[in-house]
Amino acid sequence: MSRIGKNPVVVPAGVSVEVNGQSVKAKGKLGELSLVAHDEVSVVMQDNNIVVAPKTKTRLSKNLWATTRTLVNNIVTGVSAGYTKKLEINGVGYRAQMQGQDLVLQLGYSHEIRYAVPKGITVQVEKQTEVTITGIDKQVVGQVAAEIVSFRPPEPYKGKGVKYAGQRILRKEGKKK
Repeated sequence: MSRIGKNPVVVPAGVSVEVNGQSVKAKGKLGELSLVAHDEVSVVMQDNNIVVAPKTKTRLSKNLWATTRTLVNNIVTGVSAGYTKKLEINGVGYRAQMQGQDLVLQLGYSHEIRYAVPKGITVQVEKQTEVTITGIDKQVVGQVAAEIVSFRPPEPYKGKGVKYAGQRILRKEGKKK
């Protein structure tokens, strides 16, 4: 039995959820998201909960059970509270700023990097070294954060680069004389 899959997804107040066969639509104060579940699992609305269960006892359906439950929980949480990722920029001369819909990063290269922010995602630059990414789709928020980090990942000697807030960098000792 799946420990995650057994738990029903509780629908918070202010969120309306429609379940039609394998499609799940959630609508809340932040927007609307939808999901089409795999045919091996069933999605049912009971009272104020969404229950996900495997249709058969195959290995595939057991694997998809908890995954589908988590994806349903992600869309319900996304339309009610949203998701946020914070990034920190470390290094002399490394900075970020917003210019219209583009995030402009100066990360020690000979040129500045322009990143076009996808639709549905909000990027805020509080200081020049702190970037906050918010949105309702957990996958897209994580993907945008990962793409920004990939422009200059933190290096292990001085810790320069773009990292997630709270991420611990494994530091190496420099060359000895």
